[in-house]
Amino acid sequence: MTHAEPAPYEGPHFTAPAGEIIGWYDRGAIRATGIRYARVERFCPPVDQPPSSTPIDATAWSPAAPQNIEPELNRALGVSADEFAVCEDALHLSITLPERPAQAPRPVMVWIHGGSYVFGTADLPVFDTRPLALENDVIVVGVNYRLGLLGFLGGEGRPANLGLLDLISALRWIKANIEAFGGDPNNVTLFGHSAGGDAAAHLMIAEGAEGLFQRAIIQSAPLGISRGRAKMNAKMFEQAVKATRDMPLGEVLTLQTGVVKAAQGFGLKSAMPFATQYGHYPLPEEKQAPAAWRRAAKSIDVLIGYTAEETALFLVLSPTLTRLRAMPLLGATLTGALVAATTRKVYKRDAHAFARRHAKAGGHAFVYRFDWNKGRAPYGAAHTLELPLLLGEPPSWRDADIVKGVEQDELHACGQRLRKLWADFARGGRLPEKGHREPGIAEWWLVK
Repeated sequence: MTHAEPAPYEGPHFTAPAGEIIGWYDRGAIRATGIRYARVERFCPPVDQPPSSTPIDATAWSPAAPQNIEPELNRALGVSADEFAVCEDALHLSITLPERPAQAPRPVMVWIHGGSYVFGTADLPVFDTRPLALENDVIVVGVNYRLGLLGFLGGEGRPANLGLLDLISALRWIKANIEAFGGDPNNVTLFGHSAGGDAAAHLMIAEGAEGLFQRAIIQSAPLGISRGRAKMNAKMFEQAVKATRDMPLGEVLTLQTGVVKAAQGFGLKSAMPFATQYGHYPLPEEKQAPAAWRRAAKSIDVLIGYTAEETALFLVLSPTLTRLRAMPLLGATLTGALVAATTRKVYKRDAHAFARRHAKAGGHAFVYRFDWNKGRAPYGAAHTLELPLLLGEPPSWRDADIVKGVEQDELHACGQRLRKLWADFARGGRLPEKGHREPGIAEWWLVK
């Protein structure tokens, strides 16, 4: 399954501070894709892209950040390796908005893809933001950022959190230019899944991100394994320091595999070796982070949540755990207990704690639980299961293992309901204090 391709005729023009941007039309939507927002050199902070004196051709999809292909995740999401054309020296974003005229400046939703900080790209066909934009009259911006060894591991002489700095650069670009597309630069909502949700949470306390967004939808962020990583990071960096600025990219990605192995033995944190690093710019020291989140609470609305059976995804992807589940008599019981315990430890417990702290500090916080597909083999309501409803259109997910056997009509109908919930929150940061989307899609409640 591939994306729609740009029309062969001249597309819409947008006069922005970045320059004259030429987009393209796509079935009721306007796209401006593959826009460079920053230049990068390896192991260096991003440099914001300067204004262009010549027209900017925004008619190609954004290339991905360099990464090692993850075959198991590709099969689960129904994507292929040829959808990952990469670019190391520049970073890109893509904009989707309704073609119909706007009655007022549109809310802006910024999509931060997940993938354990090592995998993914914003412009995958399964991550298509067109239905979200068209159905809810919003502008959606998908952003790519550096990953893995190139984006999320620093140490002596090498800056950390480069991927987070990339996202701040993208948000600066959006703040400066989105008005040219009819967007409201003072009504920006981040929505990120997994590592993307973790990034959104940490952008709330990142120096330089102040005032660049007003809301955050934090989906399945592994906050339960985001702390106490200093010793693991140091051991990883012993291997990572072998990478140089002039080493061929393929060798860097091969070295990354060894860096991941160096992280083994640190419990559940080893499952996501790369992540944001406290005490490195732009983040505070780890012990100061809770106070920083409290200070940010009154200026950022939060919708945070998890799927009912998060870690069932990793159970299905692990041959060992699959064999455990197949054991007669006790297999299903044991794996069910394992999924419940790890879902609580990595995702659920800290999502609730994050929301309580936010509300206690005077902020507005909702918690949601995503229930769709619960009890349906083999994945249930597992990690990533909200993505087929939130993004893409039913045909784009037809090859995804996570929704095999699900009727396309169900994906479309349930997807419309979930997309409306996300957009309603993005529009003003408010939802009914308690509610649900039927049939069994999601439940949410205001934290007081």
